[in-house]
Amino acid sequence: MRVSRRRILKWAAVGAALPALPRTAASQAFPSRPIRLLVGFPAGGTTDIAARLIGQWLTERLGQPVVVENRPGASANLAAEAVVRSAPDGYTLLAVTSSNTVNATFFDKLTFSIARDIAMVAGVVRSPLVLEVHPSVKANSVPELIALAKADPGKMTLASFGTGSTSHVGGELFKLSAGINMVHVPYRGSAPLVVDLIAGQVQAAFDNLPASIEHIKSGKLRALAVGTAARSEQLPNVPTVGEFLPGFEASAFVALGVPRNTPAAIIDRLHRETNAGLADPNIKARLASLGGTPFVSSPGELNKLIADEVEKWGKVIRAANIKPE
Repeated sequence: MRVSRRRILKWAAVGAALPALPRTAASQAFPSRPIRLLVGFPAGGTTDIAARLIGQWLTERLGQPVVVENRPGASANLAAEAVVRSAPDGYTLLAVTSSNTVNATFFDKLTFSIARDIAMVAGVVRSPLVLEVHPSVKANSVPELIALAKADPGKMTLASFGTGSTSHVGGELFKLSAGINMVHVPYRGSAPLVVDLIAGQVQAAFDNLPASIEHIKSGKLRALAVGTAARSEQLPNVPTVGEFLPGFEASAFVALGVPRNTPAAIIDRLHRETNAGLADPNIKARLASLGGTPFVSSPGELNKLIADEVEKWGKVIRAANIKPE
């Protein structure tokens, strides 16, 4: 039987397409069961609230429940490791935070690398660290605080919400950048830090803006600057630290990540749906109430951010000789 050239080419085209069909069908079917979103902090905090907010949005958009699981412990390393060890199928997500980038150097025996083993999906929220002082401190600007610290080296206190936290390394970066010596006073969380700062037990601190913003607005604390590269929408009249110390940046963020080798089609789907949520006015308003702004970024940009943050905080940790307690 003689077969036409046209028919041969048609069969060849069909045969070439067959291997791609299962992959296409799999990506179109995602998700077909509930998705877990692991949070390395207790319920009720900023990371947890942001995760639940975007999780509910994704539940509605994907047609499958996105269940937030709180796995606090080891400074969020337990949750990160659980996701790293999960199947790369898009059904286990990690709420990646700035703490994970600090932990990469602060803990020298981690069995995983946040930069290598987690593929970033989408940002959720970004908020500044805020440099604030008790009203009794005779400094109304960053240069005035630096001058006070230089006039009395090793006497002024600079509090953080924990050794090895973003608050701590942000403060150490400030001291290194300004060439000053201030005494680090660590607390176990933002709440006790704020209580003592309002009481005047410590003089200055780097804190997450959401935890301090109401006290700043009421006048119980004085904000000198925010750590983000741009001014905060919540405190538009407060300058950035970088306006006085060029290149300074210290902020908190929440983003979504998955195990490496997760199919690109699944990452793209999660990215698109998350970004759609960040454009929703209701979600924008909720993020603003947390003292943050929608963190819109591509997976590639986020992967670079994580690598850059790991490198930056690694240098600070080594320079300041920060060790776990």
